[in-house]
Amino acid sequence: MLSEFRKKYLGDKAFYKMLIGVVLPIIAQNAVTNFVSMLDNLMVGRIGTDEMNGVSVANQLMFVFNLVVFGAVAGAGIFVAQYYGQRDHEGVKYAFRFKILTCLGIGVLGILLFWFFREPLVSLYISDMSAEGCDPVETLRFGSEYLVVMLFGMIPFALSQAYSGTLRETGETVVPMIAGIAAVAVNLTFNYFLIFGKLGFPKLGVTGAAIATVISRYVELFIVVAWTHVKKERNLFAVGLYRSMYIPGRIVRNVTIKGLPLLANEALWSLAMAAIVQGYSTRGLEVVGAQNISTVVSNLFNVVFQSMGVALSIIVGQALGSGDTKKAIELDRKLITVSVLSGVATGVLLAAIAPFFPYLYNTEPQIRSLATSFIFCVAAGIPLQAFLNASYFTLRSGGKTFVTFLFDSVMIWVVNYTLVFTLTRFAPGVSVVMIMFIEQMSNIVKCTVGFILVRGKKWVNNLTAK
Repeated sequence: MLSEFRKKYLGDKAFYKMLIGVVLPIIAQNAVTNFVSMLDNLMVGRIGTDEMNGVSVANQLMFVFNLVVFGAVAGAGIFVAQYYGQRDHEGVKYAFRFKILTCLGIGVLGILLFWFFREPLVSLYISDMSAEGCDPVETLRFGSEYLVVMLFGMIPFALSQAYSGTLRETGETVVPMIAGIAAVAVNLTFNYFLIFGKLGFPKLGVTGAAIATVISRYVELFIVVAWTHVKKERNLFAVGLYRSMYIPGRIVRNVTIKGLPLLANEALWSLAMAAIVQGYSTRGLEVVGAQNISTVVSNLFNVVFQSMGVALSIIVGQALGSGDTKKAIELDRKLITVSVLSGVATGVLLAAIAPFFPYLYNTEPQIRSLATSFIFCVAAGIPLQAFLNASYFTLRSGGKTFVTFLFDSVMIWVVNYTLVFTLTRFAPGVSVVMIMFIEQMSNIVKCTVGFILVRGKKWVNNLTAK
């Protein structure tokens, strides 16, 4: 009985050897990126609460932009993985071109939006209710200053995602990992120099943190672009990539049809997350600070199940592209199981450090206490998030992008946002900690829907079959 369960849901040594080869570099890159992001946040947090809150709000807006970029490359990424599974390098090239053009367009639009509307957008997160040690005016100033500098890194970030995603989808996960590690090392180094004014550099505070991040964006882009075009014998899709930007109409149509729901999904999902954070912020600036602390550390622990989702889309997508649907279903079942188990493990670890992590910040005791409670809430919800993430990537790997749109974005607005909006504004007797716990547990509804959709196997499609 146990051996049958293990064979069906956990896999053998060959399965884990294959999985580790794909997912470990992704985990390493994302873990290093989030770890340095955490150190970046800690450095800003050592300056003061207003600086920490301002950067937190600005990064919440950048989070929306980043996810729109991910959504833009995701639709074409489905085709890259399946074309590569067929060894159709011309198909990969056309899908890659689609990514590049889309990312450039989104980068320009993002810069214009944040330049002209940065202060009104930052102000959405600054409640009239001030807390001890929190100044709304200073929070707005620091958030706006940080956001202005970050505009210079938006296009290189978008292009690096197009390149890194394509490399991963064609089986090269190490180079994006190296580029990411190099970028975060540069970010961390210049954070130290520019935030605190070390080794002769000017002391720029939050502006220095933004400059360091922008520099790191260019470093990451340079590495992935250089390797892709130097190693043309490995990356045949890069041969003649920029001789023209021609993309066959059939591919434009197919990628657009499948990609638009993903772009809309990431945009609406990220907007929902931003709206949820804004809802919590109506309970006071101390909530903004506490959320910043809990988000930073939980992002580091979420890396495992998030990376598992990316690996799932690559592995299952290539199996679907090769025409082996039975293998795709078997791999998907095992990958979902491993993802959920990893979510349980990381949730336990996150809960274990919850009482200690907030003390790394130079902030008020009530913010530390609130942050600890928030971290416990997030830790309890990680296994549910792991299943949701795996279900989302399963549906996406087979091109069920409209279904993923309904499953992901529509449900987060209908369930999560509605709960937070209602409880934060119309239930003053319910504590903000209880609201967060209820919101985390509400994902059980989405998990039930995800289980039904994945088990139905309608996601099993070869999109590149001719």
